Amino acid sequence: MHEFEVNCVNKPDRDSPHEAITHIGNTFSRWRMTTEAAIASIESKSAAFYTVDKSRRVRLYIGVVRESGQAPYLRTYADKTWNNNLLAQGECDAGCKLV
Repeated sequence: MHEFEVNCVNKPDRDSPHEAITHIGNTFSRWRMTTEAAIASIESKSAAFYTVDKSRRVRLYIGVVRESGQAPYLRTYADKTWNNNLLAQGECDAGCKLV
């Protein structure tokens, strides 16, 4: 399984707490992908995605959350707790090519 660091995300409205993440990516490697593609990769176990907690120097792996009545979405999981480290990532810019 391949592992990829995520350090950027896209949302339709960056400041809206109600908008879902549409893309994840990496500004250094210049890639981004839709959340649907990331979910498919995670669930098929063909790829894993993570963010890095720089203060502790640990990987926070991204998982798929499925809640009744909602579309599946991505969230980081660390220390046996789902958290929103993904929303703290910067914006993927135009230089990040869709893969």
